[in-house]
Amino acid sequence: FPNNAVSYFVSYYDYYQPEAYIPTTDTYIEKESETNEELDKLRLSATTNLLTRKDVIVVASVSCIYNLGSPIEYGKFVMEIKTGMKIDQKSVVLRLADLQYERNDYAFQRGAFRIRGETVDVFPAYMDNGIKIEILNDKIVSLTEFDPLTGKTVQVLNGTIIYPAKHYVTDPNTYKDVFGQIRHDLDLREKELKKQKKLVEAQRIRQRTTYDLEMIAELGFVNGIENYSRYFDKRLPGEPPYCLLDYLQACSKNWLCFVDESHMSLPQIRGMYNGDRARKEMLINYGFRLPSALDNRPLRFDEFMQRTHQMIYVSATPNEYELSLASEFENGITEQLVRPTGLVDPTITIKPTKGQIEGLIAEIEKRVKKHQRVLVTTLTKRMSEDLSAYLAEQGILVSYLHSDIETLERQDELDRLRAGKYDVLVGINLLREGLDLPEVSLVAILDADKEGFLRSRTSLIQIMGRAARHVESQVIMYADNMTGSMREAIEEVERRRLVQLKYNKKHGITPKSIQKSIRARLVEEEQEDQKSAEFLMKLKEKDVLMPDEKEHLIKQLRIEMQQSAKELDFETAAILRDQIKLLK
Repeated sequence: FPNNAVSYFVSYYDYYQPEAYIPTTDTYIEKESETNEELDKLRLSATTNLLTRKDVIVVASVSCIYNLGSPIEYGKFVMEIKTGMKIDQKSVVLRLADLQYERNDYAFQRGAFRIRGETVDVFPAYMDNGIKIEILNDKIVSLTEFDPLTGKTVQVLNGTIIYPAKHYVTDPNTYKDVFGQIRHDLDLREKELKKQKKLVEAQRIRQRTTYDLEMIAELGFVNGIENYSRYFDKRLPGEPPYCLLDYLQACSKNWLCFVDESHMSLPQIRGMYNGDRARKEMLINYGFRLPSALDNRPLRFDEFMQRTHQMIYVSATPNEYELSLASEFENGITEQLVRPTGLVDPTITIKPTKGQIEGLIAEIEKRVKKHQRVLVTTLTKRMSEDLSAYLAEQGILVSYLHSDIETLERQDELDRLRAGKYDVLVGINLLREGLDLPEVSLVAILDADKEGFLRSRTSLIQIMGRAARHVESQVIMYADNMTGSMREAIEEVERRRLVQLKYNKKHGITPKSIQKSIRARLVEEEQEDQKSAEFLMKLKEKDVLMPDEKEHLIKQLRIEMQQSAKELDFETAAILRDQIKLLK
């Protein structure tokens, strides 16, 4: 969809420690977080697109059911400017401050503006480029979009709309009413706590709420302002919060929702509300938050269903819930078993566990000779670690995909497998939904007969599906017994395979492996690594270093020293340490 506004909406936290209180140890944990600037920009871009365009596609995670603020209020907080418009510089600056933009004349970054003579430069929080507003005699004489790095003009604008820098924006005109409601609820809560002989908690809630109100009055924002969102959104106690789904509704009453991997997504949506409420109740009971904090929450499952009028559930292994909903409609269930490439589901072989590692290595070697890749799934982290270490000792290029790897790093590991840096990838429950690896021709499932979540019918079908992108696809299950889950999974995969083979025969289709390019980022990383290595080599060979070159070299040597120490190569680490001292 090259001409549509394709947007991305996921959690923007690189690190998130929610506010919590543990009464057993009397420990209060303050909210701590690190936001990802790029993801924040994409979130703001998504909501801006939904309020300004009709041709919008949003790819979202479960973050779509969390409190985001009212789209109506957010839509009010805009600054519409046009060439020829009469307005003075002071009014522009004050309006930008109301929209949560901060003045920064030195570091021009997203969510900031700067003043240069009669010109105001704004860096909208949802854009990659800045907006230059030139004002002369209290009149806008020109508007241009420019590259913040080079300063070059991208395009000349007749007019533009600048949206807020944050999703939570407060209107100073409503402070009197809102603060009155908060103080009223504070008085009631304080009396309630005192009546329960909770004097410390009563003092705490008074002190914390008063501080928050002072901060909002002065700055328009406070850490944790979302806990007062019910008042600013004019919602009644218990009413659901506004979220991304409300922005979609504002964009189009007839919007369509796809739930990908619905067998996993729907249970995740169900679980969000209760987990959030349990944590908030503890904070409220001990005087850290007003009861209104409960209304800063994700949607309940029934509220989610009420907001999604048109649904398409997509899953290779749908649960009974989706099947029962779809069965209420004529042609509600559609099977999409035939692939455009003619590829069929893999053949399945069951082998005994005795000698499984030796057998597995033999199978891996067959694939390596053909330049194919292998996935191996185990039951425990320890087993994955031991197997990875053993395969590496046998000279096999192997990597271990574990839960400690960040999402983006995980994708990099998968790309390295595809590129041939590894021949084998070992994992536990990570080799399931959403992995599209055309080079993988073999999936080996160890301990396939250990009945449980990781070896359920759904899990086994999903794991086997990872091999279905290759024309020579095969699944080997290592098991001594045939469990009910194994039997059901094998029967279902063979049923699908039979349908696919019949279709191919009828239409004369010859299956072909998927041809899929590897992400450019991996190639860029290799080029950057090569350039960096060449640059460092030149630095090491130079007799005289400039200060910035010396700093760069010291930084790189320090990284190498720490890596050597981590690998217990203390001799190399000591040599690098001495080189750093010499450079300093």
